[in-house]
Amino acid sequence: MQLFIDEIIRGLLAKSSETATIDDSDWHDVGTSDGSDEDGFIDWLTFKDLAESVSVDVKRIRNHPSVPSSIPIYGYIYDVKTGKLIEVPEAAKIGKAEA
Repeated sequence: MQLFIDEIIRGLLAKSSETATIDDSDWHDVGTSDGSDEDGFIDWLTFKDLAESVSVDVKRIRNHPSVPSSIPIYGYIYDVKTGKLIEVPEAAKIGKAEA
């Protein structure tokens, strides 16, 4: 979900429902079928900055009234290529437990 934002996928699907391609410059619609503007109403849950998204999620959890402030909350990114978890330092700061 990092390769595009809502506006891009909505624009592509408005033109065609066939699979688009991507290169170094941009996305390209290769379809010939009819698209639909109805896809403009779907929230595709994309994100522009993965680390920022993790930090926002940790902040929401940290501020939730049901989560004790004494519990530390961490945020990680899963690297699909290596299978490793990468800690997001800003999320760790946000989720730090209070004494």
